[in-house]
Amino acid sequence: MGLKSSLHNFKEKNKDKKWLPAFSAIHTFLFLPNETTHNGTHIKVADDLKRTMNTVIMAMVPCLIFGMFNAGYQHHLAFGDIQQATGGFFSSAFWTMDNFMVGFWKVIPLVIVSYGVGLAIEILFAMKNSHEVEEGYLVTGMLVPLIVPIDTPLWMLAVAVAFGVVIGKEVFGGTGMNILNPALTIRAFLFFAYPTWMSGDKVWVEGAVERDQMIAAGENLDAISGETILGSLAQNKEVGYEVMDMFYGLIPGSVGETSVLLILLAGLFLIFTKIGSWRIMLSSAIGALVMGLIFNGVVSSGWITESSKFYGLMSTEFWHHLLIGGFAFGTVFMATDPVTASQTNKGKWIYGFLIGFISIMIRVFNPAYPEGVMLAILLMNVFAPTIDHYVVQGNVKRRMKRLKVKTA
Repeated sequence: MGLKSSLHNFKEKNKDKKWLPAFSAIHTFLFLPNETTHNGTHIKVADDLKRTMNTVIMAMVPCLIFGMFNAGYQHHLAFGDIQQATGGFFSSAFWTMDNFMVGFWKVIPLVIVSYGVGLAIEILFAMKNSHEVEEGYLVTGMLVPLIVPIDTPLWMLAVAVAFGVVIGKEVFGGTGMNILNPALTIRAFLFFAYPTWMSGDKVWVEGAVERDQMIAAGENLDAISGETILGSLAQNKEVGYEVMDMFYGLIPGSVGETSVLLILLAGLFLIFTKIGSWRIMLSSAIGALVMGLIFNGVVSSGWITESSKFYGLMSTEFWHHLLIGGFAFGTVFMATDPVTASQTNKGKWIYGFLIGFISIMIRVFNPAYPEGVMLAILLMNVFAPTIDHYVVQGNVKRRMKRLKVKTA
């Protein structure tokens, strides 16, 4: 209490200083806000923005830890140091300290750069505009390392974070005012500015470039290619992974988006804490399944042959689309962003369904980039206000009709 009181008194004495927002950011991070309401009618609740952000981060921590293990596991597979683990998620060959340490030293720098650059820009804007530093970037800072390839250069990530925070958030007014999900804005910038680092078979596995150089030099390595499942399907190749590998997450991919099991548990946790919208999650899954069924029907009808460049992804079992790529992660953690998603209940059903539907459509028809969930969510972020507008107008018209009937 002594430290908290001293810091609060220091804050009050220097409340007119230009650098105070930087100090306030540290003070708010350590302690709860000291302000209480005194007049007017207010709803008393236990949660605030910081608690909400911390709850989402807690849901992502298992994905982060698993991503570290998987990064090391994929690295050792690529060099032929270990064989494909039997037993999947419960395999002793996966949960080893060697795997964890390889992933730890690759993932932690991504986290540090994401938070360091993002929070520094947030504090600079807070000092410039003389307002408090809000906690909105706490979640974005954790999301960014989880949705990028393991070998993303740190300088590249820093540039992308700076762009996403400034252009995707601060120019709109900061936390709560942005129309696009900041983490996905950062991911989109990386893809369009540095496409060769965001696709292919060398960016998803740590050390894959070195491995290829060793093979080119004549060394015989009994190793995997490192290509993602979506990348293989987009080229009509056979997938060498079992369904349970996809579900558990023992596959190449972005750091935190491979384990559907952990993402599903995180989604249930967010629904239980009333932070994530179950309507958006469920409708997104339904939209993806419907689009997948349509494509399976097209293949069954014979309209698409094996020689077609779309055959691999079109012929994939419709429900497999929920297990591969970043669909599950995007649906749970980014489509449900309360700032950029639809606000009305009916609007959430429409918004989520279109995200799932469009995600699978982009996967199939854009083989150069067979991961559609990022673009689908960003597109629906733009249309979310329009969806809510028409839902509200529809409700108003129905009530006006009922009113006319009663007064007639």
